Amino acid sequence: MTPAPNRIGVFGGAFDPPHNAHVALARVALEQLALDELKVFPTGDAWHKPRPLSAATHRLAMARLAFEGLDRVCVDEREIRRAGPTYTIDTLLALQAEHPGAQLFLILGEDQARALPNWHRWQEILQFAIICVATRDTAAGSFDESKAFAGFPGVLDVHLQHLVLAPMDVGSTRIRALAAAGQSIAPLVPQAVARYISHHHLYQNP
Repeated sequence: MTPAPNRIGVFGGAFDPPHNAHVALARVALEQLALDELKVFPTGDAWHKPRPLSAATHRLAMARLAFEGLDRVCVDEREIRRAGPTYTIDTLLALQAEHPGAQLFLILGEDQARALPNWHRWQEILQFAIICVATRDTAAGSFDESKAFAGFPGVLDVHLQHLVLAPMDVGSTRIRALAAAGQSIAPLVPQAVARYISHHHLYQNP
């Protein structure tokens, strides 16, 4: 019988599309946090996004392709299946109920971390998960929680961890723009994701 995981990473995002930096962050989280399992959650109704997302079926399929080669990583579709806006607190509460006693680690990029005080029921998130912020390096310009959470002292009262990630010049916005222009995205995304995007003609201008 497989023992229940004690250290569970929670990695959510639009994954529109998932790219090499997402995969690199998953690897870093598994290693630096000594996770028993990392759950990847493609978002459903992204209330905070200013643009409509690609179809959930495509984003789910691409996430599975992107992370399929990583041990201890599971792509979880519950946020896509859940009706209404996607809120991280709902996912954390569900995981806590399913895995009593497990420690949850919420994996965030720098931009997500800065926006945390704007999230739905964000103070409760701090009660249920350790906040783990991916910083691209330890040099000047890396994430400074004292500045990011100025005016929100409660954030600094919880355990914050940094995940050090090698600098990578890649982002979903740039990838979508390249695909729309008919340019190669092969160096920026896993090969299986590039093939999926090409096959389904995603991000092409109408």
